[in-house]
Amino acid sequence: MNLGLTEKIILITGGGQGIGFAIARACVAEGAIPVIVNPDTPEVQANLDLLRRDNHRFGHIPLLLNSAESCEEAVARTLAEFPRIDALVNNAGANDNVGLERGSPAAFQASLERNLSHYYGMAHAALPALKASRGSILNIASKVAMTGQGGTSGYAAAKGAQLALTREWAIELLPYGIRVNAILPAEVDTPLYASWLKTFDDPAAKLASIVKNIPLEHRMTTPDEIAATAVFLLSPRSSHTTGQHLFIDGGYVHLDRAATAK
Repeated sequence: MNLGLTEKIILITGGGQGIGFAIARACVAEGAIPVIVNPDTPEVQANLDLLRRDNHRFGHIPLLLNSAESCEEAVARTLAEFPRIDALVNNAGANDNVGLERGSPAAFQASLERNLSHYYGMAHAALPALKASRGSILNIASKVAMTGQGGTSGYAAAKGAQLALTREWAIELLPYGIRVNAILPAEVDTPLYASWLKTFDDPAAKLASIVKNIPLEHRMTTPDEIAATAVFLLSPRSSHTTGQHLFIDGGYVHLDRAATAK
């Protein structure tokens, strides 16, 4: 299926690794041009080299989105290099385990800055360009917003707020034809997740305890499976889809684990 994304400019925060990079790769496969906002690290450069190797056109803005000014700079630098912005993917962030018992108000506020504030900052800064293109916004949230996890109040609050903002923005931006949707991953096989598994004495046993509760095929979701849904939501093929929360999780959140666990 031709998704109609040829030459579309897709701004992706955290697009140099994990789910974000999978979305960037899916964009170039559809002929789109991803603009990746990601601090420069060896992992990010290795991933960008893969795009260069295949002669894909893309942009890279090596910024940490830690202020309104950095969000404004990311958008300004995008528009300095490319003629427009057709879509924004808010993706950057990480589960930082700032809990209620083992946290503090200051740590909680810092977690919101890392995981939430730049979602608003990027959307606010990119809004004039998105109005001009009648573009779309995709927020990458998490199942933690719906299920909780324990010990991660900051991340859970940020992800819950992202879902609320998805519906709020979908309503506010109706007059401009800007669609706003969210994807909620659950257990996704990313390098960051693999690093977390290595913190356990028996990573294989820990992984087995997780996948037994993933109903569909008892396996992790792949980043490419998240990305496939992402590019569809960004495309004109989903032209009447807005305000939606899509769970790409093998049934993890909604199916009865007592009935589906191994």
